[in-house]
Amino acid sequence: MTARKRYWLMKSEPDAFSIDDLQRVGTEPWNGVRNYQARNFMRDGMKVGDGVLFYHSNAKVPGIVGIARVASTAYPDETQFDPRSDYYDPKATREQPRWFLVDVAFERKLARTIPLDEIKQHAEALGEAFPLVARGSRLSVFPVTAAQWKLLLSLEWACRRAAAAPKLTAFPSETSPCPKRNAWPAKRPSIMSRTAWWSASAPARPWTISSMRSAASA
Repeated sequence: MTARKRYWLMKSEPDAFSIDDLQRVGTEPWNGVRNYQARNFMRDGMKVGDGVLFYHSNAKVPGIVGIARVASTAYPDETQFDPRSDYYDPKATREQPRWFLVDVAFERKLARTIPLDEIKQHAEALGEAFPLVARGSRLSVFPVTAAQWKLLLSLEWACRRAAAAPKLTAFPSETSPCPKRNAWPAKRPSIMSRTAWWSASAPARPWTISSMRSAASA
């Protein structure tokens, strides 16, 4: 019987290792974790193929920026044995390692950052104990339920679906929260660029040439 797929959220400071870095290298050992609970999640809970939400912490806009997957079973973190490493642990030995990691593989970047402030707006649905909304929680690795995974990823396109009405007047960017309606950027996009963006945004109802012309001239 195949084990049920699990889901996780893993935090990384973008100045140290970002989603772009993971995209560039493909697969990376998730080293440097020095919290016992987070270590236990990797060592005892993670399985190859599990889904990972990649989260940028200590960033200008902290939030979920991409999707990855667990690419290995847990094995000892080599940095614990290296006196030159910031993560060196003099109490760890190769016979009795204290810290473990898994390899994480890139899947894709999100179309935009799902910012922490927006995630907090869904605290009730996510549950009071969900670490991103719970007071005092600083875990860098923690489990995510299938329902939480689905809800969080639904936010990726939420603002584009909401903006799919004919009065759409702003372009969401990769790093901004959902845009305000009736607020075109300083440089007004061309009709062609607006039409291309509408096509990419998967609107809730089909567009016709006449409706796009009407919306573009509004």
